[in-house]
Amino acid sequence: MGETAEKPKAVQGEEAARIKRETLGIGDRRKHHTRKATALKGRVKNADTHHRLYRFRCYPTEEQTRQLQRTFGACRWVYNEGLALRSGAWERHRVRVGFAETCRALTGWKRREETAWLAEVSSTVLQQSLRHLDQAFGRFFKGGAKYPRPKRKGRSRDTATFARTGFKWVEDPERPGTGRITLAKQSRSLDMRWSRALPAGVVPVRLSVTRDRAGRFFVSVLVEEYIAPLPMALVSGSPEPRAAGVDVGLASLVTLDDGTKLDHPRLLKRYAEKLARLQRELHRKAKGSRNRNRVRQEIARLYALITDVRKDMLDRLTTRLVRENQVLVVEDLSVATLLRAARGRGRRRKAKLNQAIVDASWGELLRQLRYKCEWYGRTLVIVDRFFPSTRRCSACHCKGPRLDVSVREWTCIECGVPHDRDVNAAVNLRDEGVRLYWLVASGLPPGRRPPAVIKASELEECFLAA
Repeated sequence: MGETAEKPKAVQGEEAARIKRETLGIGDRRKHHTRKATALKGRVKNADTHHRLYRFRCYPTEEQTRQLQRTFGACRWVYNEGLALRSGAWERHRVRVGFAETCRALTGWKRREETAWLAEVSSTVLQQSLRHLDQAFGRFFKGGAKYPRPKRKGRSRDTATFARTGFKWVEDPERPGTGRITLAKQSRSLDMRWSRALPAGVVPVRLSVTRDRAGRFFVSVLVEEYIAPLPMALVSGSPEPRAAGVDVGLASLVTLDDGTKLDHPRLLKRYAEKLARLQRELHRKAKGSRNRNRVRQEIARLYALITDVRKDMLDRLTTRLVRENQVLVVEDLSVATLLRAARGRGRRRKAKLNQAIVDASWGELLRQLRYKCEWYGRTLVIVDRFFPSTRRCSACHCKGPRLDVSVREWTCIECGVPHDRDVNAAVNLRDEGVRLYWLVASGLPPGRRPPAVIKASELEECFLAA
């Protein structure tokens, strides 16, 4: 038998401190060095409140735009430098470097002559960039994401996160929920378009400023808000909760168990001809020319329009479903598996299918249903992905043969009942979801509401949490 390779051990103690100080250039912990080190405590939100994000369009001045551009570039540089520091420390010296060490390294970077321009940006914004890097490593170590990659100008998203000490908020007494937001290192407040008001009297927890590919600036404000649960949605004349099976698809974006179908908007297909024309025009322009940049901006604005229309449509749909039903039942979909790369024979058809799935945005639909059910006191039941919702007869529960995607209608060979493929799947999902809902609700003490999410694959954990 061959010997198993041992995992490399990390260098710790005084030797690790020496390597960090002398080789990596990370300063010692001088501030409050006489105090005993204590773990940082995260900010805990108040009971019965939810973190809610409000997004507003803003119009910075030319001076503010230049300052924000410097901020975006500094955040990107600090993220990449912190990634290189942590990766190099482990690969070359087997030394672990965490968030606190990268913050101390940031102080040294700001003191260098060649990187003194970092002082023009608020330190809290740069520290938030390092915190995002630390969170990316945390997701990687948990197995939920790939190893962090460097950010690239023009490819990565331009964003900067301001903690509570990095901006000034002054509420307008005449219009509660609106006011003036002044960012650090800026003397004037941002020109905001208040499409809706924030909760009156609430101070934002943090905010992020982003710039999309179309050149638009947005401010995302995170607040702690109490969201009142909606009244129970019951079947008319019955104490039973109103349940709806939701089957997502491509022929129809959403099919409900009552036969209601929402057509797939197919936005990418609708604008495919215009996008193709603009892409051909882009490739005919000389690189670096103004005409090429003009066409690129036009393509970015068209993609921004598609994204805004899709997001607005999904917001309206999910809000209506949550308001009208007490229990929503969906299937546990692995969108990443469905979007696997097309290879071999039939790859063009698979590529078209992947594009249609991306255009449908199933993942965003399920994400919105999940958090809105939690906000408004509803229950989302996620049925196991191996449940035969499509080929099981909703009348006699007989399971038929596998059906090709092109088969939209079929007849049960046992009872002879004709079925619409999507409506039959929605009815089966509703019945299975109601069964799981009562299975959990019957084990709860009197007066206790079922959890916001019931997942069939984690049903035992639901009972433990209750």
